[in-house]
Amino acid sequence: MHRVVITGIGAISPYGEGTARFFEGLRSGTPAIVSPTLFHDTSIESQVVGEVPAFDPARFVGPKDLKRVPRVVPMAIGAAREAFASAGVTLEALDTAGRQNIGVLIGTGGGGIEFAEKQYEEYFAKNNTRHVTPYCISSSLVGMLSSEVSIALNLHGRSHVLSTGCTSSTDAMGYAYQLISGGHEQMLLTGGAEACITRGLMAGFCQMGIVSTHFNAAPSKASRPFDRDRDGFVLGEGAWMFVMESFESASRRGAKIFAEIMGYASTCDAYHRVAAKQDGIEPARAMTLALKHARKRPEEIDLVHLHGTSTQMNDVVETRALKIAFGDEAKKIPMTALKSLIGHPQGACGASQMLSAVFSLENSWIPPTANLETPDPECDLDYTPNTGKAKKIDSILCNTIAFGSKNSALVLQRFR
Repeated sequence: MHRVVITGIGAISPYGEGTARFFEGLRSGTPAIVSPTLFHDTSIESQVVGEVPAFDPARFVGPKDLKRVPRVVPMAIGAAREAFASAGVTLEALDTAGRQNIGVLIGTGGGGIEFAEKQYEEYFAKNNTRHVTPYCISSSLVGMLSSEVSIALNLHGRSHVLSTGCTSSTDAMGYAYQLISGGHEQMLLTGGAEACITRGLMAGFCQMGIVSTHFNAAPSKASRPFDRDRDGFVLGEGAWMFVMESFESASRRGAKIFAEIMGYASTCDAYHRVAAKQDGIEPARAMTLALKHARKRPEEIDLVHLHGTSTQMNDVVETRALKIAFGDEAKKIPMTALKSLIGHPQGACGASQMLSAVFSLENSWIPPTANLETPDPECDLDYTPNTGKAKKIDSILCNTIAFGSKNSALVLQRFR
């Protein structure tokens, strides 16, 4: 088994472009939740989102492609370019053999669904075929996201997308970890990207009753995991990308190492297409297996990055799962819910957690769970309410839960 390290990081988030802005937002603990500008429909009950502000796709794709690719593509490309730059990998300088050795593994839930929605509106609602691009189908497919990144960066290794709902990017990064640790790859670009803030999706989530609708007049208050008055998640977007490589490869290059990946696991409740099974046993088992693979005891974890959606059922189930997985240690370990700050970027949420975890390792700082004003009696752990705090962090567990009864967890640590 080979040690697997993170040597490159990149982000486009509701705090803006670049990891520096993302880290500034985490340090401030100020939610980046706003009223939507990507759609205008007051008939939709939820009017709060975690949008990337003033995002200009023309910075990352050419003029022709602006009408041929979904919003998620330039986001992923922008975050990927930053990740390679921070890793000290100059793609332009790589020879053909070097390019062939770099693959792309991305997690996304919706992929190009935003693009498809616009195209189908032209066709079905307006009966206007003239404005429907011939790239409608290819650019809408979830699996095309990694291909677009591979093409844009001229990377010739494997090009795969994992789409497992909200665990998508956790699973993509876990897949990357397994490939590198097993000696099948030396370096991979991995992470998650999502851009699905659309009228159709928001209307669908409202129909399910799982997005926040009570805080439209005060968007920054809308995402409130583990608070008694939570009323649903806030739909978000963004891209968080990483260069992962073997320790041997990083050493040869003299690369800075941000963190080491220690373990990954995934389970399924096999219970329901939407609802989580309320006993919390399977998400607990995913966390326990990730700890086992990482050779970590519960008391060796210094911080847990929570899924923390701000929905009534999921926050209670996750709390139960944490108590099963960590036992008596559950009430001693500080935890944090990033979605309180940026909303829920669906399939990219695990990647956003991972970069937040890197921030905590680098800065000895735990971002807060915002808006935790009146704790739910059933949610009684240390979620770092409202104010971040300084703490030396060595080992972190990141937990994610998805529709379809899926559960995935990753463990990372300070490199030593």
